[in-house]
Amino acid sequence: MAWVVGAGMLMGLLAIASGVVTLRTGWILPAARRHVTRPRLHGVGALAAGACPLVQGLFYFRILPSISWEIRFFGGNALLLAGLLLIAASQLLSPRRSPDRTDPSGV
Repeated sequence: MAWVVGAGMLMGLLAIASGVVTLRTGWILPAARRHVTRPRLHGVGALAAGACPLVQGLFYFRILPSISWEIRFFGGNALLLAGLLLIAASQLLSPRRSPDRTDPSGV
């Protein structure tokens, strides 16, 4: 069972690294690059979705002090759902338009 939790923690660290890179540079993974219209929102969503398995693993290995299982379960699910909703919103919302590109005629 420990290897499953460890693999989840590794995936969480990779998602957090992807979110940090997206927030710092605006770079998106090539598989999602065509769909993402708001990179900052995508980066925050990746941070939230990656934090969930990482924190759950820290509770499992008793690195963090234990709290009730209800708080761990519902808190982890809420964090993961929030991250996934932010990632979905980053793909579904229309792109923001900068003020200098609104009028293509240049007048």
